[in-house]
Amino acid sequence: MWDSCLRIIRDNISANAFSTWFADIVPLEFKNNTLNIQVKSHFIYEFLEENYIDLLRTTLTRVIGEGVGLAYTILADKTNGLTTEIEPEARPVANKRQAGAEEAAEELNSMLIGKYTFDNYVEGSSNKLSRTAAESVAMFPGKTFNPLFIHGASGVGKTHLVNAIGTRIKQLHPGLRVLYISAHLFQVQYTDSILHKNFNDFMRFYQSIDILIIDDIQEIAGLPGTQNAFFHIFNHLHLNGKQLIMTSDRSPAQLKGMEERLITRFKWGLSAEIEKPDLELRKNILRSKVRHDGLKFPEEVISYIAEHVNASVRDLEGIVVSIMAHSTIHNCDINIQLVHKILGGISEYEKEPVSVDKIVKTVADYYNVSVESVNTKSRKREIVLVRQTSMYLAKKHLDLSTSKIGQQIGRRDHATVLHACKTIANLLETDKQFRGEMCEIEASLQAV
Repeated sequence: MWDSCLRIIRDNISANAFSTWFADIVPLEFKNNTLNIQVKSHFIYEFLEENYIDLLRTTLTRVIGEGVGLAYTILADKTNGLTTEIEPEARPVANKRQAGAEEAAEELNSMLIGKYTFDNYVEGSSNKLSRTAAESVAMFPGKTFNPLFIHGASGVGKTHLVNAIGTRIKQLHPGLRVLYISAHLFQVQYTDSILHKNFNDFMRFYQSIDILIIDDIQEIAGLPGTQNAFFHIFNHLHLNGKQLIMTSDRSPAQLKGMEERLITRFKWGLSAEIEKPDLELRKNILRSKVRHDGLKFPEEVISYIAEHVNASVRDLEGIVVSIMAHSTIHNCDINIQLVHKILGGISEYEKEPVSVDKIVKTVADYYNVSVESVNTKSRKREIVLVRQTSMYLAKKHLDLSTSKIGQQIGRRDHATVLHACKTIANLLETDKQFRGEMCEIEASLQAV
């Protein structure tokens, strides 16, 4: 009977989950319409009860019949074969409790964006870590990475990924209360709760959530009241094993105007960056978008777009829509000429993209310093100025961590980059001549 159960269970969960939680279970006895199974630890017993009891109950009913009970024997001492038995719970009560939880979850509008799922999220090297972590959180909410903090530039797929987590959780754990909300709307709700004197209701509602997904958390920077409310909500949910998921356009360490106690908590779990898609991922995203929309693009067109549009996923999808609209309205074929015409009308795609090398060369040329000298250990004033200005501009214009900027400019560490950015920011505030020079440098950078 247990082998038949395992076959059904294996078909309904991932291979990794099966090998972790079910492969080592030993069926001991079937007596008085109750199946007794042995597990290796109390932790496994608790995990099965919390995450897989519905699957187990459904499987036992299907294989053995209605009303079958489930009892556990825990191998407390492996060496001496000592065990602890746990009697089966009163399942009808558990069913009633589960039904009540599912009903409460159904009453809550999760506000998830249904079109964003794991199935249509295209994976590549730039988002692999985030994708893997997201799937783990969706499978075991509150058990793996908590909080999960996903950051990256606008348009790289953060919103898609966190909505995919929420949708998957609702599928796997229908009794959980899932809420997706933007930080801006959270702030508006907080303000309204103060104005209408129902702050306690506001707090009670958020403390009742099982999976809280906040998009663009940087939006509450500089808002001490909102941050204080979120701090207490965060603490309550985290202490009670509830899952917190946040997105931001920058890493926790770069969140200016955010209280240090919140930044510390953002770092408790996993902070994963989604970088801008590389060439191969851009091609795959285009293929997925074209296929999803029922279109047909020649492969050379897909390659051409991917090579010339490298800003974000959102830009790639926008170009596909523009091409399709032109093709339909003017009744013309989709080819390189049409794509070139459309891209040529959008000036930002005609420019050479800003890069670290481009920034260093532009700044070095302006101050008549060789690019090679910037990467030396020279402490000459003019070379240090070029190096620090380049770091500042790279931090301002590129979606790169301070560590990556330091590696590419003089092979410095992140602390040096932070010091450089602070030095240049102070110069911009106090030195009128330098502000003028910076304006000319940035104009040259954007014009090339």
